[in-house]
Amino acid sequence: MDATDLNHPDLYLNRELSLLQFHSRVLAQASDESIPLLERLRFLCISSTNLDEFFEIRVSGLKEKIVLGSIQAGPDGLTPHETLKRVSEHAHSLVEEQYRILQEILFPQLEKENIRFLRRQEWSSKQTQWVKRYFNNELVPMLSPLGLDPAHPFPRIINKSLNFIVSLEGKDAFGRENGIAIVTAPRALPRLIHLPHAYSKGPYDFIFLSSIIHAYVDDLFPGMSATGCYQFRVTRNSDLFVDEEEIDDLLHALEGELSTRRYGDAVRLEVADNCSDEMSHFLLKQFNLTSDDLYEVSGLVSLNRLMPLPDLVERPDLKYPPFTPGLPLRMSRSTDIFEIIQRGDVLLHHPFDSFVPVIEFLRKAAADPQVLAIKQTLYRTGPDSAIVSALVDAAKAGKEVIAVVELRARFDEAENIHLANRLQDAGAQVVYGVVGYKSHAKMIVVVRRERKRLRRYVHLGTGNYHARTSRIYTDMGLLTCDKDIGDDVHKIFLQLTGLGKAGKLKKLWQSPFTLHKQLINAIEREAEHASNGKAAHLIAKLNALTEPQLIQALYRASQAGVKIELIIRGTCRLRPGIPNVSDNIHVRSIVGRFLEHSRIYYFLNGGHSEIYCASADWMERNIFRRVETAFPIEDPQLAKRVFKEGLSVYLSDNTQAWILQSDGSYKRLRPTGNQKPRSAQQLLLEKQAG
Repeated sequence: MDATDLNHPDLYLNRELSLLQFHSRVLAQASDESIPLLERLRFLCISSTNLDEFFEIRVSGLKEKIVLGSIQAGPDGLTPHETLKRVSEHAHSLVEEQYRILQEILFPQLEKENIRFLRRQEWSSKQTQWVKRYFNNELVPMLSPLGLDPAHPFPRIINKSLNFIVSLEGKDAFGRENGIAIVTAPRALPRLIHLPHAYSKGPYDFIFLSSIIHAYVDDLFPGMSATGCYQFRVTRNSDLFVDEEEIDDLLHALEGELSTRRYGDAVRLEVADNCSDEMSHFLLKQFNLTSDDLYEVSGLVSLNRLMPLPDLVERPDLKYPPFTPGLPLRMSRSTDIFEIIQRGDVLLHHPFDSFVPVIEFLRKAAADPQVLAIKQTLYRTGPDSAIVSALVDAAKAGKEVIAVVELRARFDEAENIHLANRLQDAGAQVVYGVVGYKSHAKMIVVVRRERKRLRRYVHLGTGNYHARTSRIYTDMGLLTCDKDIGDDVHKIFLQLTGLGKAGKLKKLWQSPFTLHKQLINAIEREAEHASNGKAAHLIAKLNALTEPQLIQALYRASQAGVKIELIIRGTCRLRPGIPNVSDNIHVRSIVGRFLEHSRIYYFLNGGHSEIYCASADWMERNIFRRVETAFPIEDPQLAKRVFKEGLSVYLSDNTQAWILQSDGSYKRLRPTGNQKPRSAQQLLLEKQAG
């Protein structure tokens, strides 16, 4: 390989395989003895949920490319067909490891803590009577078994629903010998049933809904005999398609597409490992899948069914200790949010800092007679959002409220349609961003009249305006009334609502216009400093790094001698440690109690350091197909805090850090010698508590 050819495939990792590596790192938490037991179970469920979405979006995308005849290779040189083959191999290994951890580690340890999952053969006669009543009273009225024959073809199976394929002997009421039937578990019933104390031997005895159906499936076919009953689940393409050039109303178009998500093309079939080959092949044929798409699992066909368990078990000793998010000192001494911001910028580091100040910022703005207008972007907010309620109150109070609602936030489309309608009903002006570009920037601007002039108060963030995820995602937010930043945010909102040019921004970097160029310039500036013998240092904390031009700029900077430290939670196409190309680049991923979500860019800049927080990862979609913002942290004390809390503490982590190797694998970092264990997230929790 010519080391100077920065387009060479050997310099790039495969995006899909890199993402599967992240899912493996999440799964590794489930077997980490230092993590409380019920939290380890939660990590197992998260890894399963992650893998579901991987198939729904990434694998389905690969399959679509293959159907369309695409043979175009990615930067790594792999075609869609070659990538899909390798994805299948890695995904099968990952699923096998999920079930090994569950069956060999978690279930036995849970049982030692008197948290049991009772199998049919373990039911006492008293428990069997209760289960039979539950079956007759709760399930039978809701079940509609379907015997397959020419008048009853194979049914349309909903995405990720729990189903059973049943083999039968005997004749039905009409003298027909069907042979095969399909039973779909009621979606309204819980998959995990807590056995009443009067019928259990311990406080936490559970029975799976699937076990009840297995036990009494014969009762669903009077006069016939079930010779086999096997769980199965199909995963479907869940990426919505809307031709934005051919529609007049994005909201109504998306409403129409949502109903089809449950029945997209099948991409994966999961079956119980005791299912016969004949039945498995029959199902594969019905879903137009191949043997590479078949996943035979030991037990539950959906590990997600275990997700409710930690909330059903009152065992604080088996969970993370609770914590109370803090408040910046100035905010704990005053309730006048506008006066606080006037005295200086306010930095919030979630979840260590509370999200309440952001909510109060909007609530006070909604109630303040001096506030004339509120503008906000909304990407994900969650149900019953206090943020949306504050905007509704502001609109009802007669203030000018403009909400840029991104309807295409994946898997939140229905919720966003609902909140858009709610805001419009209250009198707010709602726009849906820009056709072809997702509005992913996190911005609020409040316009307030003060002493016969208008002042803009701004919130900018790296994460969504979502109160629940603010407690489990790490993110940075800035409250400021800086005039230049306020002008920039105002210009971007004019661009989003009026579709005119924003004009030159003074301080913010914005995609799809300036962000890419300014990142390249900042990286090249570090390279120039290094070439001139000056200290050069670049740190970036991201969720993902995939954009080839940025990767090449980083390679050139490394060749010039720039010290490059990357903290990348998930996908990374850059290959570190290649002699004469990336040997100055080090990549680590942090996986812990909280989902690392903040994006931070640091450039030493010849001693005049710059630090930006941003909504954007370094991916093609964020750089070229989304509206994103990166905002500078200019207050010296706040900049030091962002550097320390957002970067340096993570670079010293030796317990939750995984180091990316040149071959694309990750190695867990552990304390060596006399090193003390350092967990970035735990240190930040302790700092907040102190």
